[in-house]
Amino acid sequence: MDHLPLTPLITIIICITNLTAEELDQHYIVNVRATTLLSSKFARNFDKKSGGRIVNMTSGQFQGPMPGELAYATTKGAVDALTITLAAELAPLGITVNAVNPGPTDTGWMTEDIKRELTPMFPFGRIGEPKDVAKTIKFLVSDDADWITGQIIHAEGGFKR
Repeated sequence: MDHLPLTPLITIIICITNLTAEELDQHYIVNVRATTLLSSKFARNFDKKSGGRIVNMTSGQFQGPMPGELAYATTKGAVDALTITLAAELAPLGITVNAVNPGPTDTGWMTEDIKRELTPMFPFGRIGEPKDVAKTIKFLVSDDADWITGQIIHAEGGFKR
């Protein structure tokens, strides 16, 4: 495999005054540790001179505050930092590393109330769909993106917080 799209994800809405070490650890294990270890394994097994791709999934933690999502936002922020550092470390191996922030995407978790609340925040008048971010990832793993590395791509349809 020449491409590693990484989508580890856990998010639990928790107020900072109720955040426990276990909840923070759970977010870290899924969002940071798993992403790091999978990337390491991919790099060890990649045996070509070029064409390797790692695409991490991140979030909009640097686009605006995410109240109630401290564990999620901080661990996804770590994914951004990991992406930038890995890009520099893995470039000599022929591997590009980028991250995509898809914004709110309806993968089946949204209630009708959430959709009604979020839709006006998109200038296109609709919630993001999995196919939207899939197109971005498809580009990033293509040969056309061989010069793009260390980037956090905000492909969230103009979402305004």
